[in-house]
Amino acid sequence: MPLHHPPWSDSSDIMKQQAITPPAPCTDDSASPTFSGGRVRAKAGRPSKKKTSSPSLRPVWPSPASAEDRHRLYCGDCLTVLPFLAEGSVDVIVTSPPYNLDLGYASYLDSRGEEEYLDWMTQVATALKRVLAPGGSFFLNVSGSPSRPWLPFELIVRLRTLFVLQNHIVWIKSVATPAVSVGHYKPVNGKRFLNHAQEHIFHLTHKGDVKLDRLAVGVPYKDKSNIVRRGHAQDLRCRGNTWFIPYETVRSKSQKFLHPGTFPVTLPRWCIRLHGVADALVLDPFMGTGTTGVAAQAEGARSIGIELDQGYISIAANRMMEAEGS
Repeated sequence: MPLHHPPWSDSSDIMKQQAITPPAPCTDDSASPTFSGGRVRAKAGRPSKKKTSSPSLRPVWPSPASAEDRHRLYCGDCLTVLPFLAEGSVDVIVTSPPYNLDLGYASYLDSRGEEEYLDWMTQVATALKRVLAPGGSFFLNVSGSPSRPWLPFELIVRLRTLFVLQNHIVWIKSVATPAVSVGHYKPVNGKRFLNHAQEHIFHLTHKGDVKLDRLAVGVPYKDKSNIVRRGHAQDLRCRGNTWFIPYETVRSKSQKFLHPGTFPVTLPRWCIRLHGVADALVLDPFMGTGTTGVAAQAEGARSIGIELDQGYISIAANRMMEAEGS
């Protein structure tokens, strides 16, 4: 199916207006990830500080790239890469940016001052607003911590000048009942705070009027009697704004792709389904180890991933190649 936008063609107008220089890891061959034996490897080396007079943006995967590629990964700062994407070209944005909770990212210091973090995220959201299609959906996964609970809400209040908060989804990561506890194990250490078992997914749109395919992530009825009696053809009900998606328990960091902020692939898959656009172009400006890209592949969508760290983007490319071959 042909692309309805040329999202990854260089925009000469944008480049002339803003004098953009591409992110160094994408233009410096000594630092960019390379292919070896069907795998992507991150090269050692420092990003080049050279500037080019005729900038162009090249994906690190696939390489070489063509206009027919359905999935692309770019290595660099999203604030530098996003201006190269065509305005209004992205149908769905699904992303989980750093939470500013001092997590151990490889190439990012996750402990900015609060105002600095909020200003930075507002810059990112402004850049995302430009590329989001008029009928597009932006799913923003953020979380606070028991000792810093206000941060997600302070961020979403900042973004109300850019977007409409159309839906607020609560992602439940674990559930405990008298009979069973389901979800990711957490030890009981402190005495002041309850275990943090949920995160936020803020569904942002331009005007708050985007129609969704709610039954695409629907839940089957346990009691089928009303379905037959009322003549309903669909054995599904709306899942609502509480999504139970447990983590798979991991035994080591290597099983979590050495990244401290991964989410289960089910989460971006449900976001893509909920938006309900066939052959959607999905963007993750904080791609990490490629979970959103893998989700887009599984849902028959196209994707663009942007990631600052060369090691993470190598993992993402390998995961997506494996998903293509499966």
